[in-house]
Amino acid sequence: MTQIQLSDPQAIILSAACAREDGAVFPVTASLKGGAVGNVCKSLLKKGLIEEIAATDLNTVWRHDEKGGPITLRSTSLAYSVLGITDEPNDNAPTDRTSEPIQRRNGTKQAKLIEMLSAEGGATIEDIMVATGWQSHTIRGAMSGALKKKLGLEVTSEKTEERGRIYRIED
Repeated sequence: MTQIQLSDPQAIILSAACAREDGAVFPVTASLKGGAVGNVCKSLLKKGLIEEIAATDLNTVWRHDEKGGPITLRSTSLAYSVLGITDEPNDNAPTDRTSEPIQRRNGTKQAKLIEMLSAEGGATIEDIMVATGWQSHTIRGAMSGALKKKLGLEVTSEKTEERGRIYRIED
C-alpha cells in the first residue's frame, strides 16, 4: 500500500476526528480561514480517509442530499491506520455509497446538458450554447469534469460533415 501524505491541516482535522469516540469530523476545532475546511474535507474524502454518513445532529451537517437528507463526515478505518491508531470504533466500517443511484436535480442546466447529450443524435457545442447560455469552454469543462469525472458518465464525440462535432452520452 502506498503511504498517504497529509498536509498539516489535513492531519489536524483527521486527528481530531479519530480522537472522538464516533469519529465525527465536525465540529472542526482547527482555526482555518475561508473555505479551507471545505477544501481539506474534500481532499480527505477523495483519499478515502473520511466518509459521508447521515447526520443526526444538525450542528454537524456537511451538506444536504435530496434523497438522504443532512449528511455529515466521519473518519474511516483507513484514517486510523494512516495515523497509526489501532483502537478504532467498531461501527466505523466504510460504507459503499457507489451502489446508490446518483440523484440529480431536475430543471438545472446540467440536467438539460445530460438530456441533450442522451437524446438520439446527440448535440453540438453550438446546440448546447443556445439551450444553456453557456460559453463553449464552460460546456467542455462541464462534460469533462461534472459528467465524466464526478458522475461517471461516458461522453463520446464524433465528427460528421453535416453537423460538425457531435457529443453523446451512451446508455
